[in-house]
Amino acid sequence: MTSPAAADLVTVLAEGPPNTLAGTWPDRSYTRVLRPELHSFHAPGTARGQALVCAGGGYLQLVHDKEGVEVAQWLNTLGLDAHVLVHRLPGQPCQPRPEAPAAAGQAAAPPEVWPFDIALQDGLRAAAHLATQPRSATLPLLLAGLSSGGHLAGVLACQPLPLRTFGLLVAYAPLNANHRLYKAPAGKPDYPPPEKQAFYDAWPIGITAEPRGLPHLPVFLSCALHDALVPVAHALNLVQALQQAGGDVEAHIFPRAPHGYALRERAGTHAHWPELAARWVQERLPRAPGSSAD
Repeated sequence: MTSPAAADLVTVLAEGPPNTLAGTWPDRSYTRVLRPELHSFHAPGTARGQALVCAGGGYLQLVHDKEGVEVAQWLNTLGLDAHVLVHRLPGQPCQPRPEAPAAAGQAAAPPEVWPFDIALQDGLRAAAHLATQPRSATLPLLLAGLSSGGHLAGVLACQPLPLRTFGLLVAYAPLNANHRLYKAPAGKPDYPPPEKQAFYDAWPIGITAEPRGLPHLPVFLSCALHDALVPVAHALNLVQALQQAGGDVEAHIFPRAPHGYALRERAGTHAHWPELAARWVQERLPRAPGSSAD
């Protein structure tokens, strides 16, 4: 594809100046988010379900094309409408950059920034909106996220949502070992800005001692064994915590895979992870009328 597929619908979830994508397709990203949006891609024919897609970017940006649009288009092929969440970023200024510098001798006031849980607030806004729309109100929901988007999807999986949610799908996500008490590797510094670290500290997903962060949903997990950016400890903590809690998790840990493989990079042992995930999704979706049971 040489040009990006336009979303079928873009919904503004709260007031604010328009967002602007940086870069060119297929590697565009949002480096500043001034208002939350939902970019909806509809499945062909009758959708059997829907997904809320959270792109990664370390809560410093959103990798919109690679971990948002392309994931949505893949989910469309599985019979799901897919809604890419464009959420605001913790600790980022709430207003556009000033056009003119402060006057000589006058100190610029520190900018007001988004709070630590702004991404969660925007995800809840998105779910509330979908619950009011005729096309989406009755469709079962999958929460999906890659990298930091997987952390956000995991946090959303621990909230009371107004939609029937059938699963959580995450890949190479920093779920819990960025929390200051559970860091891997031990002793690594806190993440700037402080609001980002505060969000990781508030919501570790998959720690036995933090039960509010245990998803009560079937979970599909894909990660890289030797990921230097997101150590495998994140995944192992989640698997152990869900095993001890009697949860449902299917985990795939690939020995030769890079961080950020998404759907493009197939040179490694993770090459078939989308097929594994597709089978998992299909097993949990309601069957289309007239389909066979096998």
